[in-house]
Amino acid sequence: MLLKLDNLTRSFGSLRAVDGIALEVAQGEALGIIGPNGAGKSTLFNLITGLLKPNAGAIWFDGRDITEAPPRVRCIAGIGRSFQIPHPFENLTVFENLLVAAIHGGRRRERDVVDACGDILQRTGLLALANRRAGTLNLLGRKRLELARALASAPRLLLLDEIAGGLTEAECAELVALMQDIKKTGVTIVWVEHIVHALVAVVSRLAVLNFGRKIIEGEPRAVMASDAVKEIYMGIAA
Repeated sequence: MLLKLDNLTRSFGSLRAVDGIALEVAQGEALGIIGPNGAGKSTLFNLITGLLKPNAGAIWFDGRDITEAPPRVRCIAGIGRSFQIPHPFENLTVFENLLVAAIHGGRRRERDVVDACGDILQRTGLLALANRRAGTLNLLGRKRLELARALASAPRLLLLDEIAGGLTEAECAELVALMQDIKKTGVTIVWVEHIVHALVAVVSRLAVLNFGRKIIEGEPRAVMASDAVKEIYMGIAA
């Protein structure tokens, strides 16, 4: 397993945002995570990346316990992520945003990452915008840049938080095609998303969170047809 979460728990006062979650993700796998707002999805990502510390449980990455490791160490080890709300370095160009991620996230020299950053710009549809200031991008451009920056750190594990949100159907289809290409490169993906049809087109396994707990996981279409999901999203009890 590349990533293993063992009884992971995080509370905010009396609210248990992540409640004893156990989850394993194999090298090269694409796992989707869904759940209603407040289910604990973003909190789970913040625990994996070290922005939050768990109250209990452990996080293992590539066989190493990283529960107490700071975010920078996890990034250098190969954990990259996007954020639900993109926050690029607005006064830097699109290309410069990638350079920052590649140099500081991967601990590499600029001359060693220029070509790789150019390739990522090409793959994410940003090459024509390479010299534009990031602060001038529209929503689709910012979403693409958020993904490109995560890729620039050369992650082994890519955590994606709502990257399809706000996109049109055509833009979403482009994103799905891109994610399928990224998956083929062998990068392990954990993708949190509300746009379920986009998720199901890419991932091989789906986990459902509700009130901080993992309710069900398995083959995506079987999970979506389950009584547990129907109850959570439509109030239809078995």
